[in-house]
Amino acid sequence: MKRYIILLSAFFFMLLFTSLSFGGTKEKRTIDKKVKALLSKMTLEEKVGQMTQITIQAVAKTHGTATQKFEVDENKLKEAIEKYHVGSILNVYDVALTVDEWTKLITAIQDIAVKDTRLKIPVLYGIDAIHGATYTSGSTLFPQAINMAATFNRNLAKKEGEITALEVRASGIHWIYYPVMDLGRQPLWPRLWETYGEDVYLASQMGTNYIEGAQGNDISAPDKVGTCLKHFVGYSFPLDGKDRTPSWIPERMMKEYFLPPFQAGVDAGAPTVMVNSTDVNGIPGHSNYHLLTEVLKKEMKFKGFVDSDWQDIERLYTRDKVASSPEEAVKMAVMAGVDMSMVPYDFSFYDILLKLVKDKEVPMSRIDDAVGRILKVKFELGLFNNPFPDDNLKNKFASSSSAATNLEASEESITLVKNDAKTLPLSKNIKVLVTGPTADKLSSMNGGWTITWQGDEESLYPKDKPTVLEAVKDKIGADNVTYVPGSTFDSLLDVNAAVEAAKKADAVVLCLGEKAYCETPGNINDLTLDDAQLELAKAVMSAGKPVVLVMLEGRPRLINKIVNGANSVLIGFLPGMEGGRALANIIFGDANPSARLPVTYPKYPNALYHYDYKPLEGEEGNSYDPQWGFGYGLSYTTFSYSDLKLDNSTVKLGDDIKATVKVTNTGAVEGKESVLLYLRQMVGSVSRPVRQLEGFDKIDLKPGESKVVSFTIKPEQLSFIGRDDKRITEPGKFKVMVGNLSQEFLLK
Repeated sequence: MKRYIILLSAFFFMLLFTSLSFGGTKEKRTIDKKVKALLSKMTLEEKVGQMTQITIQAVAKTHGTATQKFEVDENKLKEAIEKYHVGSILNVYDVALTVDEWTKLITAIQDIAVKDTRLKIPVLYGIDAIHGATYTSGSTLFPQAINMAATFNRNLAKKEGEITALEVRASGIHWIYYPVMDLGRQPLWPRLWETYGEDVYLASQMGTNYIEGAQGNDISAPDKVGTCLKHFVGYSFPLDGKDRTPSWIPERMMKEYFLPPFQAGVDAGAPTVMVNSTDVNGIPGHSNYHLLTEVLKKEMKFKGFVDSDWQDIERLYTRDKVASSPEEAVKMAVMAGVDMSMVPYDFSFYDILLKLVKDKEVPMSRIDDAVGRILKVKFELGLFNNPFPDDNLKNKFASSSSAATNLEASEESITLVKNDAKTLPLSKNIKVLVTGPTADKLSSMNGGWTITWQGDEESLYPKDKPTVLEAVKDKIGADNVTYVPGSTFDSLLDVNAAVEAAKKADAVVLCLGEKAYCETPGNINDLTLDDAQLELAKAVMSAGKPVVLVMLEGRPRLINKIVNGANSVLIGFLPGMEGGRALANIIFGDANPSARLPVTYPKYPNALYHYDYKPLEGEEGNSYDPQWGFGYGLSYTTFSYSDLKLDNSTVKLGDDIKATVKVTNTGAVEGKESVLLYLRQMVGSVSRPVRQLEGFDKIDLKPGESKVVSFTIKPEQLSFIGRDDKRITEPGKFKVMVGNLSQEFLLK
């Protein structure tokens, strides 16, 4: 009887699995048929229009400012949709809109598209939503990606995706340009903070969990959105560290480091990809047939559509000089594999491509492929069923539970890297001086893509979210807090006043870092923190009082000249709208820091390391000597590791490896610990890194409590790109490292 029940259960499980698989296949076939049927009805003009994407600025009557509301020009909008058949519109102009303003705008767009056009194809609206619904006022704005990576908490990445999707859909928008799957391995790069850090595994895990939260199991659900992987590929590794400048990436490095996070995003179901704005090895991303078609669409099996970045097809002619005319630029990009052109200000792409097809310079088969991909995504998103905003979502917008999740993420994203003599947490019964240029700015905790493109219009930030200064006052009382700015970002103000205030205080909270910036305006020539801030720090530290240094920054600015004078250091990066509260909670002990650095924090401007360095970099006179290493972070409690075990000391090729380790809270307070598992292949035909992250888990332990953490190392995690630039797995010895423990196994 027992055997019969087991067999019956197995039968029903197989039946369920088959029906689910068939359902998914059936749905795919249904969409494919709809796409094919619609394509057969479309004129060439309608097809080329679907490939055309314009900014909302192109159809605007006024642009938004702090004192002027954005207003669309209805005649221009009708012309764009009815005459040019545009398939997509994007962006804001220039300030975040309210939910109601978005609802009105999206409704106006879709009214024209589905009521006044021949085939009633809805418009796909795209928006940058890189740490929440950044262009909807009052939304839940999370820590930026570099901070989310520092949490080492997959669940928080998923929750961010869920909340962002809901709030974007409450705005009536179905498509977001996120997540950034570029690896942050160039600390000068002004978009480093948009990445999930320098490690392949960490970026892949955090990115795919975000996608899972944003898209769910049904991308057409009323509270889900389509995601867009940015920026395919190699954009984040410019040789000179400047935005939109060339990268030089050998094929082995490309396959080992930069392609895998995108592959993870494709496998997670992201329906769109945005192209790298610059060039790799001399070939601009928008003309790179090998990467866009041979690699992305064929090898990586990406079935969605490829969107250009802002005006970058035209730049093949105007900037990159690989095309001799605008016409050649359009042909080059479309034939390379770009499916949609973010033109974005006019209809030049439409006019040029239309002529190219009529002149048989671009084959209709390529047009049908591109348009088919675009229509497929629109069907998958449910736009053909209902492209209009859902008023029911307004009641869930910026909820208290979302704010609580945001605060949790912010607290878990702030890394304590120094705490001499247990300076932190501070007592609440003391007098505190708060000083520094980031102390009273929400913009310095949020960075770019916040309300405006650069995120630097402080007057537009919400009044109910506290700065660090305001949060400290809320925590210990305004009468116990003195505020002296001390300096701007790059010039001294009232340093003497700050020093005198420090002498009268019991402790100093010194807030340094960067102003908000995004993309090219954030380019710098030196990672070293501005002289004015360093001078302020040295002056305040001379007062002899405990100094808590708080760094709010989009990249690791060098502070080796002042680190020794600080008693405690918190790397806040960009902790979002709840950053002020989170920092105050950590500084005064209402939250226990648990973040770990997702990038290697450099000590010197010409010694920029990665944690997964090669053996040669640590020998023969070389040394790995950063300010703080990847994965480093302190807590107000202590943890011990014991009993690291592998399920087998000899493993066959293709088998999983199970690892377990016991973690104990040996301190006096409850704390969260990120348990990181590293792997090293002892000998390889290509020099292997000294360690690579291949597993992590975050646990919460009360004082004295222990937990056993389990990891499964999959066969593909033992592979690497060999001498022939193909992925291989070589037998030999491997070392597993967790905490201060290690175990070896032999792969046969």
